[in-house]
Amino acid sequence: MISTIQINKDLKKKLDKLKFYDRETYNDIILRLVDSCDEKNKDKESLSETVEVLSDPETMRDLAEALEDINNSNKWVSWDDMKKENGI
Repeated sequence: MISTIQINKDLKKKLDKLKFYDRETYNDIILRLVDSCDEKNKDKESLSETVEVLSDPETMRDLAEALEDINNSNKWVSWDDMKKENGI
């Protein structure tokens, strides 16, 4: 079921800054925020740090790009291969 909600312009601007990519929906952003605040994570300091990271658009974009690189390319090396290549 789809519902419409009203948000003010300032909140919309903040949500826009949290987007991983331009076409990400507000639903996806809100789900990500809600999931990060699940009941297991009631520790205020941990929650505060999570919100801080989620609120930093540059960090979130960097994380999204890194995950995309890992999932869509051969830019990564397995731990075992890295050890062999470096004689560890």
